[in-house]
Amino acid sequence: MNRNLEKIAISGIRRIHEKAIKVPEAINMTIGEPDFNVPIEIKEAMIRSIEENKTRYTSNIGLEELRKEISLFLKNKNIYFDTDEICITVGGSEGIFAALETLLEKGDSVIVPTPNYPAYSNTIKILGGEVLTTPLKEDLSLDIKAIEDTIKSKKPKLLVVSYPNNPTGKVLDKNTWQKLCEVVEQNDIMVISDEMYSSICFEEYYSIAQKKDILDKIILIGGFSKMFSMTGLRTGFVCAKRNIIKEFVKVHQNAVSCAPSIAQWGALEGLKKCKYHIAYINEELLKRRDYICERLIGLGFNVIKPSGAFYIFPDIKKFKMSSEDFCDKMLYEAKVAAVPGTAFGLGGEGYIRMSYCCSLSVIEEAMDRIEALIYKISNQK
Repeated sequence: MNRNLEKIAISGIRRIHEKAIKVPEAINMTIGEPDFNVPIEIKEAMIRSIEENKTRYTSNIGLEELRKEISLFLKNKNIYFDTDEICITVGGSEGIFAALETLLEKGDSVIVPTPNYPAYSNTIKILGGEVLTTPLKEDLSLDIKAIEDTIKSKKPKLLVVSYPNNPTGKVLDKNTWQKLCEVVEQNDIMVISDEMYSSICFEEYYSIAQKKDILDKIILIGGFSKMFSMTGLRTGFVCAKRNIIKEFVKVHQNAVSCAPSIAQWGALEGLKKCKYHIAYINEELLKRRDYICERLIGLGFNVIKPSGAFYIFPDIKKFKMSSEDFCDKMLYEAKVAAVPGTAFGLGGEGYIRMSYCCSLSVIEEAMDRIEALIYKISNQK
């Protein structure tokens, strides 16, 4: 066996999800999967692609029509990658893995701010790299000084950032964005920017890839799982300058040949005709975010209101329990499943992650159950 696998554990997100399945009537708020359906235009495009026998391999790099449409879509966000600087991947997950495999050699170090999506650290370890964690600030924003100090002392090859963020729901504010761009510009470091949630943003959207002067240091990860509710259709994309994408495709083609052709035709139709879906899910998720924030704050949780994605990351330290114990108590006594913050690294202790992908009525029921649990805990003191 690859001994590097001994360094990682099965995803804490999936572990609590599997626990929840075994608890009758539990409300599951663990998985980041929107409850919205794929738009009809995308479904019909995929059906047509089957009927027209468009089921063979595409080019390794993906459909040219789709890559061209992605380039136009990104330009509207002030991100400039040409068609031949984009590769279609099997979801964002393959994009992350292949990007890390493209850049890392054994022993290379990577900065990963914590808490973070666990796939970053796990993939780095699988590839024989070293994970350098930096803490977030108290308001869950990026600690630029901690990153800068680590760059100077450890000389890492790479920094991984993700905004809007999983698990915190934070986005880059303008000031943090400017400082981060300066750090990258002034140092010999590459950046993987995972922007899978960029279409779900309740405030102004800032991406490190919007800074043209450092675009040659950036690998951008994106996709359609959250944008068009296409989680199971596994269609993502990676953007980088030509010299990087050329090497990336070597990894990609040997791993998967190409992304699923049918899903690529669906994603193309989505970009052409389904922008309304992005507006719709943002409107609906904003209602859910506001409701869950109000209820949690009313129950005494310390909550930093998320500005993107569909996660909330409340502080549970006041309850004098570990994140794991608190989530077990929620699951078995309130029948509501949330993810312990430790599933996202040591920086997650004292927090839990709740996904508000489910309907408002389900969230209301979950909050009622949690309210009863908090009342019980308070009376036990």
